[in-house]
Amino acid sequence: MQPTIVAIDGPSGVGKSSVSKAVAHALGLPHIDTGAMYRAIALRAMRENVALDDEETVSRLASSSRIRFDASSTDPRLLLDEEDVSELIRDPRISTAASTVSALPAVRRILVRLQQEMGNAEGGVLEGRDIGTKVFPGTPHKFFLTARKDVRAERRYRQLLEKGYTGSQEQVLAEMDHRDSQDSSRADSPLTYDNSYTLLDTSELTLEQVTAAIVRKINPAPGEPS
Repeated sequence: MQPTIVAIDGPSGVGKSSVSKAVAHALGLPHIDTGAMYRAIALRAMRENVALDDEETVSRLASSSRIRFDASSTDPRLLLDEEDVSELIRDPRISTAASTVSALPAVRRILVRLQQEMGNAEGGVLEGRDIGTKVFPGTPHKFFLTARKDVRAERRYRQLLEKGYTGSQEQVLAEMDHRDSQDSSRADSPLTYDNSYTLLDTSELTLEQVTAAIVRKINPAPGEPS
């Protein structure tokens, strides 16, 4: 029996992380944050003063890095070579750097293979930007989350404030616009969706409402269409 794979794609600020964690908990599946994996490689590249667009060197870093999720706590942690970098990778500078790193085809091949290994082992709820188009295109459970840009910027700004961010909401919006442009226009696995996805606008929905809609779509009640 094939493990259950749930793909949750979309840009930043739409609630992917919170929704994915909640869906994973509801379904009893591992939560796999693929964007965090690219952030981890970006962090290592910046630490080692490697040019982010140096595909050969960055891909070598990706090959030699050990990335895994520790689900022993209620909030899964990302370990990079056994160092917990869960908080470090949420810095806005790492977000921007990760967008550059994720556009490198050689790096994507390495991390996509690792993501597929994780998903094939135990199933999972995978969040990212190309899960349903590139990583697990065959899964029937594909969701693309979207939201109005002002809502996304406000959500992201609130998240960053909790982590000590001192910039403005306008800066957050500018960084978001830049990352959206990079992610949507990259040649390899751009941020996109097709009619195999269920599209959910989260602008006016609560976390509980979005989570319930996804779980209901995957496990419909008797008599409900899937």
